[in-house]
Order: sequence, then structure tokens, then C-alpha cells
Amino acid sequence: MDDQQLYETQPEHKSGFVALAGRPNVGKSTLINAFMGQKIAAVTHRPQTTRARQLGIITEPGYQIIFIDTPGLIRDPRHELDEYMMQAALETLDDADVVLWLVDLNEPPGEGDRQIAARLTEGERRVILALNKVDIIGPADALRHTEAYVALLRPAAPAPDAVEWLHLSALTGDGVGELLTRLIDALPEGPRYYPADQITDAYERAIAAELIREQIMLQLRDEIPYGAAVRVRDYKERANGDTYVSADIFVERESHKSIVIGANGAQLKAIGAAARREIEQLAGGKVFLELWVKVQKDWRRDKNALKQLGYSDEWMKE
Repeated sequence: MDDQQLYETQPEHKSGFVALAGRPNVGKSTLINAFMGQKIAAVTHRPQTTRARQLGIITEPGYQIIFIDTPGLIRDPRHELDEYMMQAALETLDDADVVLWLVDLNEPPGEGDRQIAARLTEGERRVILALNKVDIIGPADALRHTEAYVALLRPAAPAPDAVEWLHLSALTGDGVGELLTRLIDALPEGPRYYPADQITDAYERAIAAELIREQIMLQLRDEIPYGAAVRVRDYKERANGDTYVSADIFVERESHKSIVIGANGAQLKAIGAAARREIEQLAGGKVFLELWVKVQKDWRRDKNALKQLGYSDEWMKE
């Protein structure tokens, strides 16, 4: 198939960008993976698992929908990494054709939700409210919380009852198909922006780095996961079909390095083994993974270190 065929579309073809907005740990990456039917984004129980924008691209004959998974919106950034994540999320909202505001239905709106709603009701952007985790809340609380979230969007609605919303569970898949249909309906007519066979804008080495960091987030405790970053040095597909991956794990303290490595290297081996299994799903074959742990003191507060680790944008040049 040539490049022209990859971009050809039918009449009345729909296309556009859908930005996922919400507080940290409401299930944005889980929902992206559910839409895609495969794992392209790291998922943990910890907030701030997602640090940078990533696209999930679904292409069918009648449409191309491009999901933008963004970092959770943080009320009070503590360091340059938080500032980077906030900037990435806010810029995405301004560029999207549709904003999907994902909230945790199990909790009533807090101050962070009110700030997000105030941002979303600025201008004339199309907003769809998705209330996640319907599988773990009772009917009475679900009704009360739904009404509270919907009320936050009413100032921008053309009529009091015109706020678009629905319940879902990104984990079980309940309501995900209906939400996808609504989002497609909301897209404008337009051409394909990406080839039909492309599912994300991230290279395999970048996804591998996130899958390694995912295991750090899942297996380690307290502050250490938030102070860890991963940079893949090599990602090579060998002639026999195997894949070789080598990566550096950066932490902020020598004491953190000892914890990541563990007694006789046991913790690092556990992180590597779990990450390797995830990367094998990505690579579609056997993976050899080597990990090194290095100290980069206070890298989250160092703009130069952030750039070297891939967390960079125009705003950081100032």
C-alpha cells in the first residue's frame, strides 16, 4: 500500500483530536488503552503516572479519531517537572476538537475539579463529561455526584439540560463503546492526519521506557517512584526476531538507588522481569532487557536534566 492509499478517505469522513482532561489518577490512561484495545499507555494506581502527551490513533473507513492522553492537571506544581506536565495538559486542551473530561464518580467534586471545569467552560470548546468507576459506587452516591459534576459545566451549556455526560467503567469496559460512538459523532469532517496503520505517535523505545517506569511505580513505595525517570539507550531488533533493550533508571538520591536495586539486586530483577513481559507484548516476541540505576540529583528541579530525559518544550527555553 502506497502513502496515498494510507491517507485516502471516503466522502463525509470525520477526523479530529480528542483531549482527555482530568485530575491525576482518574483513569485516563486506562481509558485510552480500552479505546485502543491494546496497551500503549502505562497504568498504575498512583497519580502522575502519565508525564507527557501521547496519542492513541484509531482509523476506520469513516473516521480517524486521535486521542491525546495528557498528564493529570495539578493544582499546586511543586517543581519544574510538575510545571512541564501542567503546561503539556493545558496546551492540549486549547488544540483539541473535543475535550473529554474524565472524573472519578466515586468522589464528589473537589477544588481541583472546580478549577478544571472553570478552564473547560472558557470559550466555545465541545466538552463531554465521562464519569468513571461506575462499577464501584452505589446508585444514591452516583446520582448525587453526577449532579454535582454536571452543575460545574452548566455555565457553558447552551441550555440548562444540554451538558453531555455518561457513566462508564474504563476498567471493565462498561460504557466505553457508547462513549466512543459519541466522540466520533462530535468530530468535524476532515481528512486523515496519520497513516491508517499508525496507532500512536510514540516510538517503541519511548513506550518501553514508560513500561519500565510503570513497574517502578507499581513495585516501589512512597516518594521513590515519583523521583524516578527512565531513558532507553538501545532498542534493537535482532535478525532472529528477538529484541534487545537497555535502559537507565534515574533517581534523585543514593539511598533511592539502593532501594531500587534491592538486596543482591532482587528488586531491580523484579522490576526488569515484569517490564520485560510488558515489552514483549509490545514487541511481539522475546525481549532481552538490561537495566542500570543512576543518580541524577534533584533532576525534577533541573530544566537541563528534564530536557535530557525527554521532558522538554518551548516554554522550558525561557
